[in-house]
Amino acid sequence: MWYWLFKYVLLGPLLALIGRPKVEGLENIPEHGAAILASNHLAVMDSFYLPLVVRRRITFLAKSEYFTGTGIKGWFTRWFYTAVGQVPIDRTDSDAAQAALNTAQRILQDGKLLGIYPEGTRSPDGRLYKGKTGLARLALHTGVPVIPVAMVGTNVVNPPGTKMLRPGRVTVRFGKPMDFSRFDGMADNRFIERAVTDEVIYELMGLSGQEYVDIYAASLKNGAAQQDGATAQPVARFPETAAG
Repeated sequence: MWYWLFKYVLLGPLLALIGRPKVEGLENIPEHGAAILASNHLAVMDSFYLPLVVRRRITFLAKSEYFTGTGIKGWFTRWFYTAVGQVPIDRTDSDAAQAALNTAQRILQDGKLLGIYPEGTRSPDGRLYKGKTGLARLALHTGVPVIPVAMVGTNVVNPPGTKMLRPGRVTVRFGKPMDFSRFDGMADNRFIERAVTDEVIYELMGLSGQEYVDIYAASLKNGAAQQDGATAQPVARFPETAAG
C-alpha cells in the first residue's frame, strides 16, 4: 500500500513537477511476468523516477544494513526502504554476491520486475562505465528478458553529492527486451557472462547517448578516494540500489 501512496500521492506528484518526466518505449515493459530492468545510473533519483513512470511495481535490492538499524532512525529507514519497494539482500550465505543472486532469483521467480544497475554504482561524471557480470549471471540462470533503460537528466534534477532537487527534464527511455536464450546451458561461463553484460551496456550507450569508459566506476571512485588519503573499503554489491 505504501508503495502506491508514495508513487501517486506523497512523492510522485512532486517528482513529476520537478522533473517533468518524458517516457519513451514504455510498450517494451511486459504487462505480466518477470523481467530485469537494467538501467544506467546517474543519480539517487534514478530509483525514484524509474518506478514513477512504470505502471507495475519495481523491486530493487538493498543492503541489509538498511533494515537492521535500531532506534527511531533505524525504524524509519527500514520502513521507508520497504515502502518504496526495496528488499534486503539475504546475507545468510557467506558469499555476499551469491546471496544477492539468490535474493534476485526469488524476486523473478515470483513474476516481478527487478531493477538493476549493471555499473554497480552511480557514474561519477555522467559517463557510462563497465558493467558488472552479476546481471548476466542472473539473466542466464533465470532466462527472463533484460530490458535496457536509459535515464537521462536525473543528474541535473539531483546533482551528484547533493540532496536537494532542482527543476529539470528527466527522460526515461526503454529499449526492446533482450533475449539471451541462445546461451542456454552456458550459465557461469565467465566469457559468456562478460559478453552478455557488454551487450547490455552497448544498448544502454545507444539509448542514453553517454560516452563509454571501459573501467569500473567503483574503481575510479576508490582511486580518487585513495588519492585524497582515504582508505577505500571493498564492498560486495549486486546491484547498488537507490542509496548507492
